[in-house]
Order: sequence, then C-alpha cells, then structure tokens
Amino acid sequence: MISDVKEIITKERMTGLFEKNREVIVKNDPTMVTRLRDTAFESFAGLGFPTTKLEAWKNTDLKEWLGKPYDYYFEPLPGMDVQEVFRCNIPHLDTAIIGQLNGWYVSKDVPLIKLGNGMILGSLAEAFKAYPELIEKHFGRYAITGKNSLTDLNTAFAQDGIFIYVPDGVHSPKPIQLINVIHHDENLFLQSRNLILLGKNARLSLVHCDDSYNHQASFSNIVTEVHLDEGAFLDHYKLQNLNNNSTLISNTDFQLEKGAELASTFITLNGGMLRNNTNVLFNGPDGTANIHGLYLMDRKQHIDNHVFVDHLAPGCISKEMFKGILDENASGVFNGHVLVRKDAQKTNAYQSNRNILLTDTAKVNSKPFLEIYADDVKCSHGSTTGQLDTEAMFYLMQRGIGPESARMLLMFAFANEIVGKIAIPELRHRIEDMIKKRLQGELQICEQCVLHCSTPEHPMEFDIDISKI
Repeated sequence: MISDVKEIITKERMTGLFEKNREVIVKNDPTMVTRLRDTAFESFAGLGFPTTKLEAWKNTDLKEWLGKPYDYYFEPLPGMDVQEVFRCNIPHLDTAIIGQLNGWYVSKDVPLIKLGNGMILGSLAEAFKAYPELIEKHFGRYAITGKNSLTDLNTAFAQDGIFIYVPDGVHSPKPIQLINVIHHDENLFLQSRNLILLGKNARLSLVHCDDSYNHQASFSNIVTEVHLDEGAFLDHYKLQNLNNNSTLISNTDFQLEKGAELASTFITLNGGMLRNNTNVLFNGPDGTANIHGLYLMDRKQHIDNHVFVDHLAPGCISKEMFKGILDENASGVFNGHVLVRKDAQKTNAYQSNRNILLTDTAKVNSKPFLEIYADDVKCSHGSTTGQLDTEAMFYLMQRGIGPESARMLLMFAFANEIVGKIAIPELRHRIEDMIKKRLQGELQICEQCVLHCSTPEHPMEFDIDISKI
C-alpha cells in the first residue's frame, strides 16, 4: 500500500506526489498513455488549481475545499465486502451493476468481462493491459490536455475507473448501472477515470450514481470520456447524492459522430460543493444532444453546472434545460455556452435555465451564452430566477390545500418537468420519490445507504394529482 501523509492539497504537493510515484502510476500504461500523462502533468504544473480569477471559476471558489487535509493512495484501499457495499438497488430496475469503491473498480468475479455480444465491461486499468489498441485510439482524445487543469491533473494521476465498450450494431440488453461509492474513515483525495465507447449504431442506457456512505470529507476529481460513433445512441443519467463534506468535480466529455444521439440527465440532490463540466462536440452532421439537469440545494451547499456544446458540423440539434431549487444559504451557478462554427449551417440550439430561490440568502448566477458564426441557424436562450408563484399558491390554497402542501406541490411540479424526461420507468418513479423526500428535508445521508434505494416503509405520497393543476 502506497499512501501519502495527510496534508492539504496544493500544486506543490501534487507535483511532489507525481514525481515520487510516477513509476507506480504508469506501470500498466500503453506507451501513448505514459506520454500523455507526462504532457498533462506539465500542463497542470504550469496552470495549477483554478481560482476565482479565472472567468469560468469566478463564482466557485475551491480554496476552502482544497484547504482540508486529505490522504492520497496509489493502490486500492482494503476493500469492504462487495455484496455489502453494492447491495442497494432501485426496486424493479434490472441493471448490470458495475462497482467503484474509493476510485477503484471492485468485483467479486473478474476485473474485466467480455460478453457474448462483444460488449466489454470492467476495470479501466485492466483494459490498459488487455485492449491497448482501443485505449490508444480513444484515451485522452475527448478530454483534451491543456484546456482544463483539473482534467490535466486527472490524466496525470488516474490509475483506474470504468471501461465500457459496445461494438458496432450491438444494443445493450439491459441498462448498466455504475455505482461510485466513497467510504473510508479518513479524508480522501480521489482521481478516477472512465472511458465509454459506443460503436456504429450501438445503443446503451447508463445510470451513473455518485454516493458516499458516511460523513467523512472527500475530494473527487472524475473525468469521463464518451465516444458515440455514427448512428449510436446513449441514454445517460448522472445521479449525485453525497454528504455535505464532499467535493465533487465531474468532467464529462461527449464526442458525437454523424447521426449520433445523446440524451443526458443530471440529478443533483445533495453534496457540499459540486461542479459538473459537460462538454459536447458534434464531430459529424445530423447529431442530436438533449442535456437536462435538476439540482436541489440547501444549507451552505454549492452547485455549479458548466455546459459547453460545440457545433462543429452542420444539421445538428442541441437542447439544454437546467432547473434548480435553492433553500437557506445555498448557491448555484449555471453557465451554458453554445458555439456554432461557420460551417455548422442548419444548426438548432436551445438553452434554458430556471431557478426558484426559497430564501433571501439563497443565490444563483446564471449565464446562458450563444456564440454564432453561421447564418442559417435557429438558436435561442433564456434564464429566469425568482420565488414561488404567489398567484399559484393562492389558487391552490383557495381550493383547500394548506400553505405547506401548496408549496410542496409547486416545487415538485417545477422539478418534475426534468424528471419526466427519464425514459426508464422504474428509475423515474424512484427519483420522483427521492425528490419528494428531498423537498421535505428527509433525504439525507444515513449509515445504511445514501440513495435510500430499498423500498421505503412509508412511500412519499401527495394527496392530490398535480397533473390536474
């Protein structure tokens, strides 16, 4: 076991760690990956951690979260029983579960599985050794070195994560559920890397859960690269429910080839400081990307969603809708940037960010942004931030609904516009129940299971059908 003495995270500390442990980090790498790590490390050493002096980070300050003492490990921590860690599942949701514990793939069987239809699932570290041709073709090709210092840091350090490959023409028979769990008695600084590849006309549903099992502080810097070849379809869900001491930086880079289709939904229910960087590149014509997000924040929680959609090719459609409810002293950021390049004619791009602030001390900074260099396009954007509609409250109360119930109904109806887009019925019903609990302050970290996925003793029910309102 190789670890470092617990210290706060600085550029100098990370530099020393890389130089001291480089041989351990690169031991399973194909030659190309080793070269890429060195390049990424040099880039991070020059840039350092982002600060509020950078335009993209002016409303999100990492200083407090980096200032905590963390342990850093270069080998897996002593594992818990796999059945114990990943025993929770969403009732009636039939998925193939892939587990990740404290940044490392865990399995009771083998670390990398090749199914009869050609699909490959398992550890990225094992894929480095077993499928170097796929790694060299795709690793680091979508999360580009030199653009984001935290992506550079991850590229330099990450040793394991999840690898998923769906061959040409293959439709995954069931959704894949990636459960990323943090559970340790000490503060952890984690770097994990995921690589997801869909061949031509392949189809996959992916449910990615970020959970923590206790109240210990952690800092996770996760990078996920996703490539959709021609005609591929990905139905992607990112569910985040972490404790209030957790910091999660999630960088997800999608590249879509000709005619590829992406549906991605981010649901954030808890966490101390969360930042989701979502980048979509249309590398071929006639692609479609629907990106939706919902965040429910309270106390001093902070959520930052950055979405960058690059329309490089013509005839593509992108739609973004992010909605947030912020209570107490919570804060939020939405930054949506759509770039339409000069040859990307016939582009259709839409952005929307809507927020409800429940207190005078909650705040949100919203910046939808269009950058257009083509002349035959349809593009629009909008942003609204306000409080609950007093007229709607009055309407409900006039019909015998108490003020608290009316408040809950309006908030749930607001949130359910996003949840209703979830295409997997069992997942949608469970998320609806979790949101009802969250709005009543009942969905918090427990010692058994963050997601409360087991069937509840007392399901959350509203006494009125809000669809009739």
